[in-house]
Amino acid sequence: MIRVRQIKVPISDDVVLKYVSKKLRIGINEILSFKINKKSIDARRKNDIHYVYEIDMDVRDEKKLLKFNDVIKTPKEVYEFKASGKQKLKNRPVIVGSGPAGLFCAYMLAHYGYKPIVIERGEKVEDRVKTVLEFWKSGKLNKNSNVQFGEGGAGTFSDGKLNTLVKDKNFRMKKVFEIFVKHGAPKEIMFLNKPHIGTDKLRTIIPNMRDEIIKMGGAIRYNACLTDVVLDNNKVKQIVLNGTETVDCDVLVLAIGHSSRDTFEMLYEKKLMMEPKNFAVGIRIQNLQKTINESQYGKCDLPPANYKLTYKTKEGRGVYTFCMCPGGYVVNSSSEEGKLVINGMSDYNRDSDNANSAIIVTVSPKDYGYNIFDGVKFQRDLEAKAYKVGNGKIPVQLYEDYKKEVVSNHFNSVKPIFKGEYTFANINDIFPKYVNESLKEGIDVFSKKVKNFSLDAIIAGVESRTSSPIRILRNDEFVSNIDGIYPCGEGAGYAGGITTSAMDGIKVFEAITNKYKNFE
Repeated sequence: MIRVRQIKVPISDDVVLKYVSKKLRIGINEILSFKINKKSIDARRKNDIHYVYEIDMDVRDEKKLLKFNDVIKTPKEVYEFKASGKQKLKNRPVIVGSGPAGLFCAYMLAHYGYKPIVIERGEKVEDRVKTVLEFWKSGKLNKNSNVQFGEGGAGTFSDGKLNTLVKDKNFRMKKVFEIFVKHGAPKEIMFLNKPHIGTDKLRTIIPNMRDEIIKMGGAIRYNACLTDVVLDNNKVKQIVLNGTETVDCDVLVLAIGHSSRDTFEMLYEKKLMMEPKNFAVGIRIQNLQKTINESQYGKCDLPPANYKLTYKTKEGRGVYTFCMCPGGYVVNSSSEEGKLVINGMSDYNRDSDNANSAIIVTVSPKDYGYNIFDGVKFQRDLEAKAYKVGNGKIPVQLYEDYKKEVVSNHFNSVKPIFKGEYTFANINDIFPKYVNESLKEGIDVFSKKVKNFSLDAIIAGVESRTSSPIRILRNDEFVSNIDGIYPCGEGAGYAGGITTSAMDGIKVFEAITNKYKNFE
């Protein structure tokens, strides 16, 4: 089998075999079989927008074609792992959290016969969706099951973006995608340059994975919050759920997510080693999707366009777009009473009228303090101010009014698309001066890169949960300073998004199975 790269195909004539046969000067009948390996859009020149394919194929005369540029032997790209653990486990491994990190760690452990127990403080997806919809309608918050907490993690109410810049020499990412597809994800995630699933499809994929974990001998406990860890000679011995129930445990995976602030505090009291880390805060901006499409593609009829923008301010602070959701919604993602945080979400079809993206400013311990929980306090203060200025609703403002520091009283061409109630407010009142100044400076520059980016744009606050403000330290074997505890995923500070969190879950699975034999 050979791999053919850089196959340019007009968007008006998306028939890849015609163009690969032309590139290699062979007849289509000489191609015995083929599979798309990569597909992307090249929109650098608006008068020459085209698809770029990379395909693997069987041909009649492989040797002859290997002489061409952009043709190589198809490399072996398969995730391979063999467990080598020798130490016997006394108890089933316990995973705290069923976001991507915990879910994929559990899936792999179950597949290898370790019968993991997953502990989830929130509800299963089916019940969680009902709870979140009720919250968006009435404002009634369930502190343990919401947009942040519950089966599937925060990613369940997101765009389901899977793209990452992480190098994947061991093909863990490919394994993640294969598992997603096996359980109902669109097959094109295996080859699209910027794959996504959509929150609507994630809500069926996650239960399918859960059912498979259970069939393979795993177990999942819902409405079970980790409230204590019992140690013996600096090794985990038991965990306590909901303040009363004890579970024997000698391997504990902490895939707790970036919003488990109460769990972080409990673990810190147990002398689990942590450190503060940089993160970013800001707003979410809404534009007409057709405005973004025209800026990126011109008048071409293509899937909803996205963008990725970065800028360094005159003061040296980073401003960048994050979690861009074409054809999506801005959603109330709060998880604590009296505090308000937002996020972006899209369905698979990305068919709402608006695009939205976080625009965020980097902050570090130099800004908020060097004590372990100073970053959490900084987040909470912003979320409390957002709740106050919006009187419990999402605070909203036209970007031009944000620059003038006046409260808006109407919308223009961009109409708001939110999940949860919203109200006009002055978003300047939420942030420190340096954040406001950085956002304005950055957005004005982005408006020169994306045509009409700030025209009639709606901004909302506050986007504060971009990543964990804390990292739980672990060694090369993925173990913390407390024996048996494996920090994992975004909440522990080792990932950012669905794909990297899932990959980190697989890395922790590998570390566990390289030390311990499967549970008997």
